Amino acid sequence: MAEVLLFHHALGLTPGIHVFAEQLRHAGHIVHTPDLFDGHVFASIDAGLAYIDAIGPDALLERGVHLADDLPTPLVYAGFSFGVMPAQKLAQTRPGARGALLFYSCIPVTGEWSFGPWPDGVPVQIHAMDADPIFTREGDLDAAREIVATTSDAALFLYPGDQHYFADSALPSYDADATAVLTHRVLTFLRRV
Repeated sequence: MAEVLLFHHALGLTPGIHVFAEQLRHAGHIVHTPDLFDGHVFASIDAGLAYIDAIGPDALLERGVHLADDLPTPLVYAGFSFGVMPAQKLAQTRPGARGALLFYSCIPVTGEWSFGPWPDGVPVQIHAMDADPIFTREGDLDAAREIVATTSDAALFLYPGDQHYFADSALPSYDADATAVLTHRVLTFLRRV
């Protein structure tokens, strides 16, 4: 059994995030799903990003990081898109991380936005669609490949398609077949960490 801190994407804590978390709980894992947006849920990525800009990305990142303060140290950190920021920062900087699950996004381990090198002994999976324009054209794919090339226990899984939020069952972008494979891979990962 693993304990997971799971951060939502820019649309907020949607019903689809709850469904995904329940699948992990049904497999015996403890899953925390904090709401970084204080109950706000958005219909478009642009609306969610406007909210993030209004609050401040750094403030929301730190809010997410501090949510771990009251939780046990041996956690798996997971994030969907915007939620990758706090998940990846915690996985890379909080001692005792058991692993990381990064969905639709990835932060470089070198450069201006980096949290530093990927820590030894922290396995990571990165999941995205192979033609997702946000993932493939905004540097996330390159960041994911850099992690895989420099980390001993890292995997990048690319699924056929061009949707960004493909594993959120509450959204039109949902892809049931890709999500089934993603969920199987995630559960296999959680059983071994």
